[in-house]
Amino acid sequence: MRVKEVSIKGFKRFTDVSIKDLPTTARLVVLIGPNGSGKSSLFDSFRVWAGVNAQIGNPWQPVYHVKQGITDSDQNKAVQIQFHQDLPQNRRKTFYIRSGYRNEADFSVSSVQQPGNIQDAPKVPRLADNDVSVSNNYNRLVWASVAGLYDRANDNLNVKALREREIGMIQDSMGRVFDDLILSGLGEPTSQGTFLFDKGTSREFKYMNLSGGEKGAFDLLLDLIVKLRFYDDTIYCIDEPDLHMHTRLQAKLLDELYRWIPDNSQLWISTHSVGMMAKAKELQKTSPESVVFLDFDQQDFDKSVQLSPVKMTRVRWIQALGVALGDMATLVAPERIVLCEGKPVTGSVAKIAEFDAQCYRRIFANEFPEADFISVGNASDVVNDRLEIGWAIQTISKGTAVTRLVDRDDLTEAEIANLRKSGRKVLTLRHIESYLFDDEILIKLCDQRDATAMAEKLLAAKRSAMSESESRGNPADNVKSAAPNIHAAARQLLNLTQSGSTVEAFALEFLVPLLTPGTKAYETLKKDVFG
Repeated sequence: MRVKEVSIKGFKRFTDVSIKDLPTTARLVVLIGPNGSGKSSLFDSFRVWAGVNAQIGNPWQPVYHVKQGITDSDQNKAVQIQFHQDLPQNRRKTFYIRSGYRNEADFSVSSVQQPGNIQDAPKVPRLADNDVSVSNNYNRLVWASVAGLYDRANDNLNVKALREREIGMIQDSMGRVFDDLILSGLGEPTSQGTFLFDKGTSREFKYMNLSGGEKGAFDLLLDLIVKLRFYDDTIYCIDEPDLHMHTRLQAKLLDELYRWIPDNSQLWISTHSVGMMAKAKELQKTSPESVVFLDFDQQDFDKSVQLSPVKMTRVRWIQALGVALGDMATLVAPERIVLCEGKPVTGSVAKIAEFDAQCYRRIFANEFPEADFISVGNASDVVNDRLEIGWAIQTISKGTAVTRLVDRDDLTEAEIANLRKSGRKVLTLRHIESYLFDDEILIKLCDQRDATAMAEKLLAAKRSAMSESESRGNPADNVKSAAPNIHAAARQLLNLTQSGSTVEAFALEFLVPLLTPGTKAYETLKKDVFG
């Protein structure tokens, strides 16, 4: 089954919405837009249609489903859907919908019961309701194994083969999504039975010990694979499949879900995650007729609105990423991104957040306007891209080069050689402050303030500050430790007013503009970063 057109009137967020021009070739439909834009409401409308036309319960609740201000609404008329194919004889499998509230933190069973017809099982009536499926799917897998023992067609199978037959597809699927998480078995279903996993050196730890992201991805894979044999001509809808997952896992999960969807079925997802959108864009590039996007952003659903598949132009792509990344969307697709040290932007360190990156941006803005810089943490965070910012940006824009730049600090020559061999950049001097407070730059500061005569006094104050810092146990080249005293001396000697309440503010306002082409400090830093 594949949707052709949808008409919704007086339903939840929608006054009068029509969705048209959905191609019969679309296997994946991606709903994009910010929270509260109406994506989940669309899935709720599908659920109401299924209740009316496919006898899948009756979810209709006027207080929940009827748009505020609408007094004349009928569940039989609120949602109309046309399909590219005739409805299947068994209409109960037309839609299979998962809500975004898929949280089953733990479960264990001590007995197994024969499950009923899976298509008769209770369905989540609203997309705002909790959607618990893991324990139910566990029961179905165990029962299938038990039933297999008494099927003479399995007489030539040993117990291990029979048991693994039921979970083999799930194990294979998990192997493509997770690097080191393996479904090892179903445990003992008559005594605290639950899914068991291997991870690293840990063996057979319980489902309850998985992280939120691991549980979320496992839930969706498990549920889809268990349901495939019963929903083989179906429109699958998953509200925010990316919940609790990091970017790379999001991409792998969507790739795997897309892999499993039957050829005559369709997958609809709502998302505003980088990983999901990037993977969908990649799938669309590979198979342009198979993937479409519906954009819910900046739509006024208090009026009549018509939605059709949109092309993910550069402008629209940046807008979509603005939802996922906030201010980071402005970084998309420069020719080069340099990941450097420094505190990332957080409320607790707002005064000094991204200090290194701010310096680099201003220093190289004229000569390298195509480059941008992001502070991502300490040296280890930069080298390993712990926040996965570099990976996410390269996923979004394949043409963007990502450079990792670390401070010199106390690295040995051998460590520096190894880092550079692996493609990392290392500063020649200890840290960015070494360039900013270089003697040459301090002399330029005095010249700029018409206080050339004060240059030697300022350099003497710097030497004194460095000596005092060393006496406190700091390395001899640790300019950062001495910077507060150098700042105080400059303020006094040069009669500076409004020079900043912090060293960082002083450096950004007074020193960074002096680090210009032609100075030795600039040329050395340029070579360190771009050489």
